Amino acid sequence: MVTVLDSVVQGTGPACEKRNIQLQPEQLDCGAAHLQHPLAIVNPVTATPIFTYSGLTAVAVASVNNYTVVFLGTASGGLLKINLDSTMKVISRRSISVAYGEPVHPIMQFDPSDSTYLYLMTSYQMTRVKVAACSQYSTCTECLAAADAYCGWCTMETRCSLQHECTNFTGANFWASVSEGVQQCPSMTILEPEINIDKENPALIIQINGTIPNLNGTNISCDYGNNIHTVARVAGDYVNQFIYCSLLPHEKYPAFPDDQDHVVVETSLRVNNKNIIRANFTIYDCKRIGSIYPKRACTSCLSARWKCHWCPSAYSCVSNHSQCEDVLQMEQKKIDCPRIVPALLEPMPTGVSRNIMISLVNATFSKETALECHFGTDRTFEARWVNSSAVECVHVLLQTSEKSHHFPVNLQLKDKPDRFIDSPEMMTVEVYNCATGSADCSQCLGREDLGHRCLWSESSSSCRLQTEPPQLSDVCPPPEIRKIEPLRGPLEGGTLLTIRGRNLGRRFSDILGAVRVGGVRCSPLPGRYVVSETVVCQTGEAQEAFSDVVTVNVSREGRSRERFSYVLPMVQSIAPANGPKAGGTRVTIRGSRLDVGSELRVLINSSKQCTDLSRTDSTITCTMPAAELTTAVPVCVQFENKSCASHNITFKYEKNPVISDINPKKSQISGGRIITLEGRGFGLVQNVSMAVRGIGREHTRCKVHTDTAITCPSPAASNVTAGSKPAPVDFFLNGRLYTDERSALDEEMYPEEALHISKFSLGYYSDPQFSTAKKEKWIKHHPGEPLTLVIHKEPDSLGLESNEYQVKIGLISCEIQIVSDKVIHCSINESLSSSERQLPVTIQVGKFNYTIAMLHLGGGETAIIVSIVICSILLVLSVVALFVFCTKSRRAERYWQKTLLQMEEMESQIREEIRKGFAELQTDMTDLTKELNRSQGIPFLEYRHFVTRTFFPKCSSLYEECYILPSQQLSSQAGAQVQETHPLLVGEWKIPENCRPNMEEGISLFSTLLNNKHFLIVFVHALEQQKDFAVRDRCNLASLLTIALHGKLEYYTSIMKDLLVDLIDASASKNPKLMLRRTESVVEKMLTNWMSICMYSYLRETVGEPFFLLICAIKQQINKGSIDAITGKARYTLNEEWLLRENIEAKPRNLNVSFQGCGMDSLSVRAMDTDTLSQVKEKILEAFCKNVPYSQWPRVEDVDLEWFATSTDSYILRDLDDTSVVEDGRKKLNTLAHYKIPEGASLAMSLTDKKDTTLRRVKDLDTEKYFHLVLPTDESVEHKKSHRQSHRKKVLPEIYLTRLLSTKGTLQKFLDDLFKAILSIRDDKPPVAVKYFFDFLEEQAEKRGITDPDTLHIWKTNSLPLRFWVNILKNPQFVFDIDKTDHIDACLSVIAQAFIDACSLSDLQLGKDSPTNKLLYAKEIPEYRKIVQRYYKQIHDMPPLSEQEMNAHLAEESRKHRNEFNTNVAMAEIYKYAKRYRSQIVAALDANPTTKRTQLQHKFEQVIALMEDNIYESCSEA
Repeated sequence: MVTVLDSVVQGTGPACEKRNIQLQPEQLDCGAAHLQHPLAIVNPVTATPIFTYSGLTAVAVASVNNYTVVFLGTASGGLLKINLDSTMKVISRRSISVAYGEPVHPIMQFDPSDSTYLYLMTSYQMTRVKVAACSQYSTCTECLAAADAYCGWCTMETRCSLQHECTNFTGANFWASVSEGVQQCPSMTILEPEINIDKENPALIIQINGTIPNLNGTNISCDYGNNIHTVARVAGDYVNQFIYCSLLPHEKYPAFPDDQDHVVVETSLRVNNKNIIRANFTIYDCKRIGSIYPKRACTSCLSARWKCHWCPSAYSCVSNHSQCEDVLQMEQKKIDCPRIVPALLEPMPTGVSRNIMISLVNATFSKETALECHFGTDRTFEARWVNSSAVECVHVLLQTSEKSHHFPVNLQLKDKPDRFIDSPEMMTVEVYNCATGSADCSQCLGREDLGHRCLWSESSSSCRLQTEPPQLSDVCPPPEIRKIEPLRGPLEGGTLLTIRGRNLGRRFSDILGAVRVGGVRCSPLPGRYVVSETVVCQTGEAQEAFSDVVTVNVSREGRSRERFSYVLPMVQSIAPANGPKAGGTRVTIRGSRLDVGSELRVLINSSKQCTDLSRTDSTITCTMPAAELTTAVPVCVQFENKSCASHNITFKYEKNPVISDINPKKSQISGGRIITLEGRGFGLVQNVSMAVRGIGREHTRCKVHTDTAITCPSPAASNVTAGSKPAPVDFFLNGRLYTDERSALDEEMYPEEALHISKFSLGYYSDPQFSTAKKEKWIKHHPGEPLTLVIHKEPDSLGLESNEYQVKIGLISCEIQIVSDKVIHCSINESLSSSERQLPVTIQVGKFNYTIAMLHLGGGETAIIVSIVICSILLVLSVVALFVFCTKSRRAERYWQKTLLQMEEMESQIREEIRKGFAELQTDMTDLTKELNRSQGIPFLEYRHFVTRTFFPKCSSLYEECYILPSQQLSSQAGAQVQETHPLLVGEWKIPENCRPNMEEGISLFSTLLNNKHFLIVFVHALEQQKDFAVRDRCNLASLLTIALHGKLEYYTSIMKDLLVDLIDASASKNPKLMLRRTESVVEKMLTNWMSICMYSYLRETVGEPFFLLICAIKQQINKGSIDAITGKARYTLNEEWLLRENIEAKPRNLNVSFQGCGMDSLSVRAMDTDTLSQVKEKILEAFCKNVPYSQWPRVEDVDLEWFATSTDSYILRDLDDTSVVEDGRKKLNTLAHYKIPEGASLAMSLTDKKDTTLRRVKDLDTEKYFHLVLPTDESVEHKKSHRQSHRKKVLPEIYLTRLLSTKGTLQKFLDDLFKAILSIRDDKPPVAVKYFFDFLEEQAEKRGITDPDTLHIWKTNSLPLRFWVNILKNPQFVFDIDKTDHIDACLSVIAQAFIDACSLSDLQLGKDSPTNKLLYAKEIPEYRKIVQRYYKQIHDMPPLSEQEMNAHLAEESRKHRNEFNTNVAMAEIYKYAKRYRSQIVAALDANPTTKRTQLQHKFEQVIALMEDNIYESCSEA
């Protein structure tokens, strides 16, 4: 059941969330894009989810081969593919990353022309993705095991493919699908896989298995590799196919390996010249067995895998028993093979002769058969038959220099040395040498356990063979302990103590229980005992700390020289105490006695170990493992696997650092460019490295600066083509590869999509190219002179900043001053001096270092000589000229010298002014940023005051008081803000009670008429046709209509659109580019008001802060220099007309001021010593009241300023008093310098009871009587100056134009921020109204066949930037409760002009005579134009808005500001125009068919009748 909701509700999708539209829980998104009233389900359908995943944004479903395949788009830019079987069970899943970090758009569809491709979109791209990457699976098993419904095995092409990509896929068994299972993969079985090499005319019988089509009628053969093929034929039915295939020719058998009696051959079934299946078979040769195993030829033959037979007479292995008469067959279980019975022989000493007895079994030899005993290579002795089953090796003498050596024992036929009696289990005899490997008594006598008869000689300290039985049991010297390690261990024991020395026992049983540390037993480990030399034992537990020697008691006791200490290790702290959960943090555990024991473990959370341990007495350093959760975990320092030595030591795992972006994203091939990583959590990172995949170089080390910034030098590229595809970048934080947090779902990437998963990439471009200005290789320079270099730079794509260049001359840095796209200027002010005459000029960018020229330090002797000669000639001529001038007129000479002196002074002053301007440009930006208080509140005007100020900037005759805010006296208790009064704001409609009934009824009826579209349009057109209906009246009517219809903005918008269509029709026939350029019609003002209403929220939330900061910055910058209080001109400004073209030196003064107002008692206020007292008061009020709206500030004339010169003397400071100075008949306003107020002076400001009415506002003073900083410069005044003043220092006033550049450079960042805010689109606050109106303009242009893009650009510019933004930029008082001075207004006019030029399409034709207001931002205008064009394009690319969406937005705006305006007053004012042009309106209503049919003219007459009652006349007079 479906019901229509009563209220207009939008959906719950991402687009709605961005607009902050609140939705009730019961309201669901159902058709909101198509219905004015969305639908909602009353009884929701419930179901159990098949698959759960967070952040899904799109879905597409396909049915393939009885499987359901679901494609899911995610909010992180991924695409999931879920394969479901017929029971809706997930059998496999895959994922790829399409656009990292961008949500996939809900509209995701299959390609209509090829359903194996899927189209999906993100905010900035559309991608065509193949539904499966089957080619990544190389075998049938991999293909079908992947459980991808789209993929199957194409048998005849031996590849994994989509079904339609397989040839003849409609035929049976040509394509195996996932549903058939891995067991149906095609294969073949060779029925007789083992073939004797001697077999005549062998053939292969092959059985076909799995999914293979009927091979009858196909071209088939067997392929043995190396281009060897044999003919094959098909037998059997379709179900059970058999292939008969001839074996490859005997001469083409592959070679047998040297140590094998067989060779494995692979054969493939070749169908239509393609191998589709393969199998192996074996070719064996019994005759090879005897040569491979000569010592056990018979037993090896009979035990072979093949059917082999042993022929004793021929002593060979044969494959056919017919080849031998006395054949031994395999079935007899090898019992007939003559062989040696293995026996354990007693060890024999080296160099001693002995007889050795060997037993035989199955011996068929006669006693006359001559045998030899064989003990390895070249060691043969005589063999003598003892009986038919025993042979004795006589006088066997074997020697060895080793401690012990085992010799093999074999019997061979004497006449046939290559024939041996089988010895299946090799029998050996051990030969030992007592003199080798026995360095002490214990080692020597300990060999007794091995059967070695050795004797120790103490006198010669050697071990020798024992020739006779010992008299008594030999006793060795006491144990000698030479070294023990470690020297310390924990009290709990468990330390593996290694003892090295001599005579430490003959066998392990000797030392068992014989090792002690003091009184504590140490248990030896048998596996690590080395006789006499090394004992490793595990210490026992001690009750308390002590130190003692180690003893070993083996019949006699040995003691160590070193002492072993039992100590208690202490763990105190760990640093750092936190780190990322990805691990890799290198921690240092501090304490005491931490290097004790033999084994140390640091356990994290009782499970994982801290790796890469290193330790000293006081520290343990190790690398933390990764963790699953962000939490604090215990750290256990464990000695010898005992209990934890640390208590309450924890390490906290934090969230992993996040790298959000890298900049720049380009590097020169030489590398070394500083790449800045932006993100958060970098404070946890100890070391960072950067690697670029595929460039063939090592990692580069990075540097962590702050918690949000890391810098890395880009690695150099060795095998990258300049300008090629950006290479993926990997970062290693604490040695761990940085990866983003991802879903728990296993993401198996497709190989061809693998590059998409890299979030960051770096493009490599050619190294920049530089040359000198004239491309010369030699530059001449005279030492001692300043040097300026001009370096030309070829265009590149790197976008290098000025701080990335470094220029050096030799070892001296050249200070870079100017960097542009093509030129670099640098200068060296110090003297260049070097022992070498030539210095290289090198420029460095990162690791790229290039020498562009050689600087030649020349003496210039010839030039000096020539200069001296020329100077001498000039000197002679000068003397002659002076003599002539002296004879003519000494007065002319004095005048010339005076003029020359003035020129030198002027040149010096110009030079000083330019240098000072350059220094100010470099320093002011930093100072201003520090001084500007961004934390202060922004005094936004309320919406209703914004509307009244914007709609009625110049008030009509009705509103004499306009919107001037009454000032308020501040006391110590700050009062509430005074509300602005305006007739249209909410309040009572002030009319006499006796008039109210008729007027209310008349206004109600008139309101009904205005809400009729036909009446209102005719009404507006009728008024506009009247010649005396001036532009001011039209604007006033439009604003009144906006107020009257504010509650129905949807209706107002439709009226505005209809009137605009009429305007467009009228303009299109003339010059369409002039439309909306001015505000000359009602609809143009209506459009201005409509934009103001719709853009208010955006203005307040996005543009307000940068705009307010710009205004504060302008004011702050102006106040940094001198300001003439009368003319308003200042040292710092953006407007040439307001520039103070004098070099007035101003020094700052920091004043300690007390004032009981605005919530603060005292402050330090910065003023200039050239400030008048009114200017000082203004700065004090601004400092104290900066967080208070300007309307609540006291005025300057309302306060007194008192200076406490001493503890007893104080003065009231005024602009004019008896001490004022008079110059040229004009009184100079008093300044801080006039009163000689020192730095840090104490002043008090207080509200005055009576105003000083004798002095008007300073800027209104008569310039003929008063001045502040400069006297008037008109000619009549100039002639009156005294002779002394007429020769004051002069300088060209144009020199001071550089101050405009200084001010501009200081304010540039704030201006850029403002323009960026105006011309950018926020994802969470898209400009709905702008998009709607721009689409309307494009639609109207298309209907009228206007295709010129410039025309549309001009329409858009005239409707938004010039109609709304320029108005706001010029009038900040419309938005903020601030004081807009005339000087700030002049500066904002320059900025507004720059904004207008940026939106214009006409080229700026600028020259030296162009006004400075246009020249000032000429360089930035092209870049601003690109921003404007990009903004228009972004608006154009936004998804279109439906009428329902726009109406909902307008309804929301009306609702937010309901009942804020007095519509009755607005209606009454509109009625005055109706009354004034009554007859013309009635005539227009009669002339219009629609209005005449609906009799609207009669209703209008009714309104006139009600409103023109006699009572109304008296009311209106009242």
